[in-house]
Amino acid sequence: MTTVQHVAFIGLGAMGFPMAGHIARGGLSTTVHNRSPGPRENWKATYPGSWAASAREAAEGADVVCLCVGNDDDVRSVVYGDTGVLASMGPETLLIDHTTTSAELARELHAVCHEKGVGFLDAPVSGGQAGAEAGQLTVMLGGNNDHVDMAIPVLHCYAKSIKHMGGPGTGQLTKMVNQICIAGLVQGLAEALNFAQRAGLNGEAVIEAISQGAAQSWQMDNRYKTMLAGEFDFGFAVDWMRKDLGIVMKTANEVGAALPVTALVDQFYADVQQMGGGRWDTSSLIARLKTKSSA
Repeated sequence: MTTVQHVAFIGLGAMGFPMAGHIARGGLSTTVHNRSPGPRENWKATYPGSWAASAREAAEGADVVCLCVGNDDDVRSVVYGDTGVLASMGPETLLIDHTTTSAELARELHAVCHEKGVGFLDAPVSGGQAGAEAGQLTVMLGGNNDHVDMAIPVLHCYAKSIKHMGGPGTGQLTKMVNQICIAGLVQGLAEALNFAQRAGLNGEAVIEAISQGAAQSWQMDNRYKTMLAGEFDFGFAVDWMRKDLGIVMKTANEVGAALPVTALVDQFYADVQQMGGGRWDTSSLIARLKTKSSA
């Protein structure tokens, strides 16, 4: 197994910037690239490592290349072609895709990489921007065991939990399960808090009363205060959640899974977008309820 010494990281958004930063500060030689040059100066001022002009240039000489971009098309744009990472990756290197994508794309990339002797892991993450900044993400892996072993030293830089789910695509399928759970939980919490406020209860006291029982969740612990205050300018954006739920619903149709609650919550998020909340945190579902005469 190749000893990992040099890592390339493509995609320096809200998640990728701190993830790449943990790698750079973790002692691994790090080269980064972002499709727009906006983060360049901030990166140079914040972390060690170098900036590359293209994804291909960033991947030159790297043992492991990580991606964290927007969607399936974004991934293809930095993987394929003369300026993509595969143009410069050699045999026995590893490509890790942290983007939340379709399982179909994960299987496609695994096959293409295999032809070149390059390893591939689909590795979506959960934990949001706060988890990325704290180095406390959960990573769900799909791919071969030997590639997982090679990835571990990199993943440990920013993950608190790493779980290998099976073959190519299983990481992405597991992330879909995660998003299904979150959608229902946030809607339930939004309805509960809105109900409490309309009924004249003290929201803080309500949560104190119920948060140690069966209703407790991460969303309750970390979002109830900002939901009660109507503060949503942070966290995982509604636009990205709708992208993820679109993948979920397409896959559900393919496998014959009924997701009535998820489909409904997806439409509620569409309402939030119509309210101008596309960049609000996903907990903004409560804002939709506050605008209605009845929930």
